[in-house]
Amino acid sequence: MTANETESSFETELLCPAKWDSDDRWAFVVLPKSASEKLPRRGRTSIEGTLNGKPFQATLEPDGKLSHWLKLDESLLNRAKVTFGDKATFDIRAMEQEPEPTVPSDLESALTATPEARATWDDTTTIARLDWIHWVTSAKQAKTRVKRINDACEMLASGKRRVCCFDPSGYYSKAFSAPKKLE
Repeated sequence: MTANETESSFETELLCPAKWDSDDRWAFVVLPKSASEKLPRRGRTSIEGTLNGKPFQATLEPDGKLSHWLKLDESLLNRAKVTFGDKATFDIRAMEQEPEPTVPSDLESALTATPEARATWDDTTTIARLDWIHWVTSAKQAKTRVKRINDACEMLASGKRRVCCFDPSGYYSKAFSAPKKLE
């Protein structure tokens, strides 16, 4: 699949999240199914494109309904001169090559402490590493996250290159969803 095959243009309303996870102001959009269906994966997918003509790169998150949602940070909102409730025009496409994901510090520390796990990690694909990170960071409780990091290191150390039994789209497990919008 080439980037051109994943191109989509659409107009949609910028939504305000009902809950804020930080002091930063951000908006979000849920991609139309027609745009999401063109993408190479139902899980996390990196895109590049424009918002009202202003370029950006981002990683889409799965919405648990076989589509994706996109978090728009305050900087991009300001550059595009848009805010909550505005209609905005998007032109997006999947990135030709998935960029190397940022490894959370707790997972990085565990990998560093387990050389066999690090060796397998370094030998996997970017997409596999993205799925491992997604599995770890999707834990809702701190103790679950710690368990997943330990399990990941054990599995990687034994030579396992992919997370098994993990639905990165959230469709079957209902693990993921777009934020609730402020009513």
